[in-house]
Amino acid sequence: MKTIFMVDDNDANLLLAKNALDGIYETYAMPSAARLFKLIEKITPDLILLDVNMPEMDGFETIQRLKADQKLKTIPVVFLTGKEDPESEKRGFDLGALDFIRKPFSAPLLTERIKALIGSD
Repeated sequence: MKTIFMVDDNDANLLLAKNALDGIYETYAMPSAARLFKLIEKITPDLILLDVNMPEMDGFETIQRLKADQKLKTIPVVFLTGKEDPESEKRGFDLGALDFIRKPFSAPLLTERIKALIGSD
């Protein structure tokens, strides 16, 4: 089963994503980039769902750190965000994101977009 890390400081978003993806993927929900970097030392995910607006380290800083690391740079990253401005989207793609999924998102949309990117086992 493929593994997905979900990083969002909003518990409701984490719960919605977890409920949508559990059973299809092994999911790990975490409230911060700091927790992501701690867990990624032990488990390498097949995809990271990453919120843009988070305290301490935002999604843009997080993806920059991931892509700068030789061991982590190939992990696909999809942003989950409420941001709708083209500048943020361009910046995310320039930093290496594969996709943007707008919040609030529907569970079927999230599931289908992820299946299109990494499949399911």
